[in-house]
Amino acid sequence: MKLRIEPVTGALSGSLRPPGDKSISHRAAIFGGLARGQTHVTGFLLAEDTLATLNAMAALGARVDREGDRVTIDGRPLKAPAQALDLGNSGTGIRLIAGALAGHPDLYGQRLQLIGDRSLSVRPMMRIIKPLSAMGARIEGTDGHAPLNLVAARLAPIRLELPVASAQVKSAILLAALNADGVTEVAEPGISRDHTERLLPAFGVRLERAEGVVRMTGPQTLSGSGVSVPGDLSSAAFMIAAAALVPGSKVEIRDVGVNPTRDGFLRILQHMGGQISRVDMAGSAGSEPVATLTVEGGAGLRGFDIPADWVPLAIDEFPVIMALAAVAGGTTVISGAAELRVKESDRLAVMTRQLRHLGVAVDETPDGAVIHGGRVRGGEVESEGDHRIAMSLAVLALVAEQPVIIDGAEWIRTSYPGFVDDLNSLGAGLQWQ
Repeated sequence: MKLRIEPVTGALSGSLRPPGDKSISHRAAIFGGLARGQTHVTGFLLAEDTLATLNAMAALGARVDREGDRVTIDGRPLKAPAQALDLGNSGTGIRLIAGALAGHPDLYGQRLQLIGDRSLSVRPMMRIIKPLSAMGARIEGTDGHAPLNLVAARLAPIRLELPVASAQVKSAILLAALNADGVTEVAEPGISRDHTERLLPAFGVRLERAEGVVRMTGPQTLSGSGVSVPGDLSSAAFMIAAAALVPGSKVEIRDVGVNPTRDGFLRILQHMGGQISRVDMAGSAGSEPVATLTVEGGAGLRGFDIPADWVPLAIDEFPVIMALAAVAGGTTVISGAAELRVKESDRLAVMTRQLRHLGVAVDETPDGAVIHGGRVRGGEVESEGDHRIAMSLAVLALVAEQPVIIDGAEWIRTSYPGFVDDLNSLGAGLQWQ
């Protein structure tokens, strides 16, 4: 489907709560399905990716009842489904579930297959296959990618030193460690999202966290819990960026998660001159910090050299950061971001191509890009199958000289089904064609 965006003629204003956090919703679905007893989740993200994970846990034996964004999960003994578990476009879903099932005693000796769509089937899986195999898992990919075939087996603990910080790999190993007899340690060279470490204790799991290391002694069993999912900062980033771009705007973003392992977008935008104020609120289950943010537009943004150690803190937001840089004064330099090449698309290459279609000067580098801010023409661009590319281009289109049409914009539904309605509620003019 195509999405047409008209340049705005006035300021954006309003207040909204972004959809539930995608990362936490995935984990709530998985942990609830693994737990003994009942788990109640409020604020669950109703998007294609997270529903694929929820459906996979139901196929494995959990009873799932859903009423709007309220989900009740009754954890029951796991069973191998007759069909492959289809995780759609979700890298988080397939990697974390593979770790959870690899050594689960309910499934010893049973064969399972995890599949995904075309995009997921080219994303790298050796990063979980190798450490899980080192624990004794019987898991194979297809040339290092999905489909994943595994036979649940008894696991041994491991000390794993990750070459690159990765929340998905770390979480997959920690979920496998729940069924390993002994102490498993995962060490990272830098910061990655810590939603798993924050949420597992709410399900009764004991773990230790030191600088750059997570330690867990298995085996352990999860118990049902209550999870209140905060708003997703990665989704809120698009509304924040829109408000920052359009002069005179004032937009309030309520109840959004501001976990310090993923607040790099806010740091970067403020360093570019964005005006953001914050009021902290009571946290959600898993000790997740939550805040209400108010963003005001009007201050001219300016480019700068983004520190490489900020990159992991904003890894999902770099498409929209590149969009902001397209109209910021001066030059923005991104480096140390090679991980963007193995997301739902090669986001460095795709954003470079699409920004050039809009007349933006961009130099692509092996691990980043150099973006020369200036004017943005209108025209037709392509999401290339990536939801965050589509939303980033839609935000940038608000300040383009002419209308912008985005082809393949239906991919937005994988993470933010209400994106168009939310942005229009603030005063934008987006229309499906």
